Amino acid sequence: MEKHTLFELHEHIRRVLALNLPAPVWVSCEIAQSNEARGHCFLSLVQKDSGSDAITAQAEGVIWQSSLRKLRRKLGRTLDGLLQDGIEALLLVQVDFHERYGLKLIVEDIDPAYTLGQLELRRRQILERLQSEQLIGRNRRHPLPVAMQRIAVISSETAAGLQDFLQQLRENAYGYQFDCHLFTAAMQGGQTEEEVIRQLRKVERRRAHFDCAAILRGGGARLDLAAFDNYPLCKAVAESTLPVLTGIGHDVDEVLLDKVAHTALKTPTAVADFIIHRNMEFEGRLHQLGQQLRLLASHKAREETLLLERFEQALQYYPRQLLNQQRETINRTAAEIPRLARQRLRQERQRLEQLEQLNRLLSPEATLKRGFSITLKDGKTVRSAQELRDGNRITTRFEDGEVDSVVE
Repeated sequence: MEKHTLFELHEHIRRVLALNLPAPVWVSCEIAQSNEARGHCFLSLVQKDSGSDAITAQAEGVIWQSSLRKLRRKLGRTLDGLLQDGIEALLLVQVDFHERYGLKLIVEDIDPAYTLGQLELRRRQILERLQSEQLIGRNRRHPLPVAMQRIAVISSETAAGLQDFLQQLRENAYGYQFDCHLFTAAMQGGQTEEEVIRQLRKVERRRAHFDCAAILRGGGARLDLAAFDNYPLCKAVAESTLPVLTGIGHDVDEVLLDKVAHTALKTPTAVADFIIHRNMEFEGRLHQLGQQLRLLASHKAREETLLLERFEQALQYYPRQLLNQQRETINRTAAEIPRLARQRLRQERQRLEQLEQLNRLLSPEATLKRGFSITLKDGKTVRSAQELRDGNRITTRFEDGEVDSVVE
């Protein structure tokens, strides 16, 4: 049985690779981790299964210091965006196998167009998902307060955009005061998604203390903003119960985070201006309402003054009018008294005459003249036979005389 040492095996592998891969090759992969040390950039490269997201291949790569300087001169700030964790990249690599250190891919060049294309494809897929799940516009359903003073700011504490935002608020021309609470999060790199989501959850737990939330980041290259095209981050912003303002420094491209935010502005300074302007509009409405109130009060005061003047005139006029009416009534009554007295006197005289006539008709003399008689006993009129007894002396009076008799 033929036997080889480990060194011999690795040496054989190195020779095979050197013979079969003598020139650099372009390799598409995902940068799982990127670290710079001693002027070199060390990469952990992976390939994932499109369905399960499981790692199907993995290798270590390196950009030596000399190549790194060339790439920086060629790509400028774009290189920092290309070497972020989670970025899909197309790398020109020289396959190197060392008997002691094993396989290593030495990166000589990077194609930024490939990464941008992959990012755009991924961006469109995420946008379609956000639309299908009705997350776009969801945060806009929460109304902004008429005035905003308590602001939860999510940003990096060293970000220039943050300082611009705070300075703009502090130096506003209207003297408005603001209470800004900073929730620190990375604004670039692989930690951005996780840290911003974590801070959003903290803000959510304290939502009663804030009027709105603001996610701020200064300007940067397109690749620097890739973290804000992330589905979990967009979903967290869309589901926030606080209105979320975004001020992510970009002039042309719109990140997906802007589409799900309540209000998207170009820069952190623009966010500050938006807040100041909204408060100014509120103050303007207050001034307008104050002017309307003063006008209404003045108008009402004039109306009431006129009404009081009319009452005053009425108080001066009506007593004299009432006095004249009463005087006329008294005069009419005084003029009527003699006539009414004469009329009453005539009426009473007629009544008296009627009573006298009735009295004459009902008098005893008139009764006797009609053929009646009156029986008297002891000078008193006898009204019933029961009043008489045997032997009583009675007197019977007629019209022409009296007759005495004894009762038997």
